[in-house]
Amino acid sequence: MLTRRRFLGYGGAGMLAITAGYSPQSLSGLLNQQETASNIPLSLADKAKLAKLKNLLLGYPVNMNTPPEAFFDWRRQLLAAGIGTFAYNNVGNPNKESAIPYNTHDFEREVILRFGKLFAFPAADTWGFISNSGTDSNMHGMYMGRTILKARTGVLPKAYFTKEAHYSIQILRDLLGLETVFVGTLPDGGMDPDDLRQKLADNPSHPALVIATIGTTFKGAIDQVDRIQDALKGYSSYLHLDAALFGGYLPFTSHAGEVLYQSQTNPAAPRYDSIAVSCHKFFGFPSPAGLFITTQNHFDEFNKLFSQIHDPEYIHHVPGTITCSRDAVKPAEFYFFSTPSAMDKLAEDAQSMLQHTVFLMEQMQARFSHLQPTRANDLSNTVFFRKPSDWIVKKYSLATMHLEIDNKKQEYAHVVVMPHANRKVLTEFLTDLGKVSVTSL
Repeated sequence: MLTRRRFLGYGGAGMLAITAGYSPQSLSGLLNQQETASNIPLSLADKAKLAKLKNLLLGYPVNMNTPPEAFFDWRRQLLAAGIGTFAYNNVGNPNKESAIPYNTHDFEREVILRFGKLFAFPAADTWGFISNSGTDSNMHGMYMGRTILKARTGVLPKAYFTKEAHYSIQILRDLLGLETVFVGTLPDGGMDPDDLRQKLADNPSHPALVIATIGTTFKGAIDQVDRIQDALKGYSSYLHLDAALFGGYLPFTSHAGEVLYQSQTNPAAPRYDSIAVSCHKFFGFPSPAGLFITTQNHFDEFNKLFSQIHDPEYIHHVPGTITCSRDAVKPAEFYFFSTPSAMDKLAEDAQSMLQHTVFLMEQMQARFSHLQPTRANDLSNTVFFRKPSDWIVKKYSLATMHLEIDNKKQEYAHVVVMPHANRKVLTEFLTDLGKVSVTSL
C-alpha cells in the first residue's frame, strides 16, 4: 500500500515510476484520500487555540494586535478590484511604466513618498519600494552602497558594523563578498564612534560601507548617526540604517530626529544614505514586508552602474532591484498604514508602547532587581534581564542569549514591549516572575 509518507519519500526516477501509473485525477484522489487530520502535524483547530494566546508573545518584535476592521474593509475593496485574486506583479522600478499592467506600482509609489516625508527625505529626491522583509531592504541598501563605492573608488569597500547588529547583516556581508571590520560598542550596546574612527584610520585604502542599527536586536541600543557621520568625514563612505523596529515607531514620538534623513539644524547635510524598516513589526502588517527608502540621486547613480550588468530589455527598463518579480498585493495592502487615520493610531500605539516599557522597567527594578533588568535608553521598548525559569521563557516566547557582563558570560532574556503588550499582559508576566527565581543564580 502506498502511504502518504512513502509517496513523499520517493524522489527522482522513483517518483516518476510511482506516478506513471496514475492519471492526474487518480493522483489527486490519492492525495486527498491520504490528507487526513491525523497526518497533519498542526490542525487549524490547534492554530485557532494558539491565536487566543498571541498577546503572550513578548520575546520578539512583532505587533500581535489584529489590524482594525478598516484594514480588512480595504482588503475587500482590493479583492473586489481583482488585486489578490490573480497574478498581479510589481516587477521592476515602481517609478517606471511596467510592461505588465497588472501591478500596484501606484500604491507603492505613494507609500514610499508618504513614509519618505515622515523620514524627512526631500519630496523631489525620494526613491524606494516595498520589499519582502527588513532583511531584503538591508540587502538592497548594502548592495547599493557596495556598487556605488566600488565605482567611485575602484576598490571594494569593507563593511563596518557591530556584533550587536542583526544577524542578517553578517549573512548579507557574506553574500556580497565583503570583508568585515567589527566596530566596538559603548556600554549600552550602541556603536562606538571613537572606535569607528580608529578602525577607519586602520583601513585607509578601502571605502567604508557602514551599517548602523537603530534599535539593536537584543539590547535595543541606538547607534549615534550624527557621531558616526562625523567620523566618516574625509572618507569615501555609504551609511545604511537598519531601523527595522525603531524606524517604525520613532517617527511618531519626540525622538523622531534619530531616524530623519535631513538634519533638523542643517537640512543641507544628509545624515545617512538609505534606510530599512520592517512592515510586520511595529505596524502590525500581517505578513513579512519591508520599506526601503533612499534618494532618487543615489538610485540614479546606482542604476546606471546596475544597467551595465543587468539590462532586461523585455521588461522595457532597468529595474534597479535585486528581486525581479515582486509581490504586488503587499504594497496595496500596506497602503492602508500610510493613511491619516492609520497614522493617528500608530502615534497612539507608539506613545502607549513606551509608557508600558517604563511601567515594566520600574516594576522589575522594584520587585526583581536580582534579575538585573536593563533598558538601554529612554527611546527603547526593550528590557533585558537575567534568564528566568524555562516555563516562563516558553509561555512568553522569550528570546534568550548569553551576554558577557563584567567579564562573565551569563544567560539573559528580554521583553520587547510591542503594542499588544498592554498593562494586563505585563502584569501577568510580572506575577509569573514573582513565582520563581532566576534559574542561573
